[in-house]
Amino acid sequence: MNAPITVEALLAKLKMLPPERLGQVADFVEFLATQEQRRQPGEELRAMWARMPQEELTDEIEQEIVAEVRAFRAERRQRGAT
Repeated sequence: MNAPITVEALLAKLKMLPPERLGQVADFVEFLATQEQRRQPGEELRAMWARMPQEELTDEIEQEIVAEVRAFRAERRQRGAT
């Protein structure tokens, strides 16, 4: 496994790159940021789900949760399409 990299070490490596490669780096960083934004809500939902007492989780409640998640995803897709 790679050792953790510091911001300073990463900046030093960036400064060694030719200017035409910086666009590729920026694209990759944007990709990683987007991945992180997509991952966080799922992690939060899983954490909330784990804290919920399972005996209180009826089929009706589970279906409400699924409907809310689907509505949120549809709204997010709609915003992304505009």
